[in-house]
Amino acid sequence: MKRTVYESNFKKLMELCPELSTLRPGSYRFSESPGFMKLNLDVLDRRGNILTVALSHYYKHDSGDMIPDPDMEIRIDLKMGTAEALTFQDCRLYQVVYPEPGEYNPRLKKNLNDFLSQWLTNCLMQGHKLSRKKEAVAP
Repeated sequence: MKRTVYESNFKKLMELCPELSTLRPGSYRFSESPGFMKLNLDVLDRRGNILTVALSHYYKHDSGDMIPDPDMEIRIDLKMGTAEALTFQDCRLYQVVYPEPGEYNPRLKKNLNDFLSQWLTNCLMQGHKLSRKKEAVAP
C-alpha cells in the first residue's frame, strides 16, 4: 500500500527527530550539519495527539537580521501518523493553507506538502538529526 504524502512526511519527521512524540510546547531541537544551514524545530502547541511545530532554516542577513529560508508550521497527528504543512514563509512571502476556519486552499495545500516532503528528504540526505544539544557530525 502506497503512503500518502502526509504519512511520508510524518515518517521523515520521525527520522529527523525520534523523540518527537514526547515533546511539549516550548521544546526546541536543532541540528547542524557541516556545509548546510542549521535546522530548527520549535514546538508551538500540543493538544492530545496533535502537535504543531515550526521547522526552519535561518540565515544571517548583512544587516544582522535572521531571515527564514524557509520556515513552515506543521500539524502532526501522532495517533494517525501524519504530518501536514499549514504555513510557509521565506524572505519574500507568507502563505497559509487554512486562511479562515472552514476554508482552505487545496492547490496550496498540495504544493506545500509536496515541498515539505522534498525539504525533509533533503534534510535527511544532508545528515540532519534534531536534538537538544550540539552533537559532533562526521564531515
